[in-house]
Amino acid sequence: MYNSLDLFQTAGAMARHAGARQAVVARNIANADTPDFQAQSIAAFKDVYAGSATTTMRATRAGHLGGQIGQHTTDLRQTVVGEPSPNGNTVSIEDEMLRAVEVSREHNRALTIYRHAMTVLRTSLGRS
Repeated sequence: MYNSLDLFQTAGAMARHAGARQAVVARNIANADTPDFQAQSIAAFKDVYAGSATTTMRATRAGHLGGQIGQHTTDLRQTVVGEPSPNGNTVSIEDEMLRAVEVSREHNRALTIYRHAMTVLRTSLGRS
């Protein structure tokens, strides 16, 4: 039942997006000493969502609008432009730590939205 509610789907998408961003941050930190490694990042969920909402439409059933169900961009990584170190590496540990905190906040926000929606749903059903 709750899978058809857009709020739950959005909260789930926010959490998955935060997980993908955290994986990119972890990969950057792991390769901080790798020569010629180029740091990557994924834009914040609000930026990705705003761009996808205005440029593409979501198909809700097969053949609808000539699209495909679940059509999403799979790789949102972008190379971060930064000052390279002498070995050509562009990872900045300080920047990656700030991104990790931002991603953590995005994930916590998604969980808070999900929990609050569940509370509202339980309350509307008369269950506490």
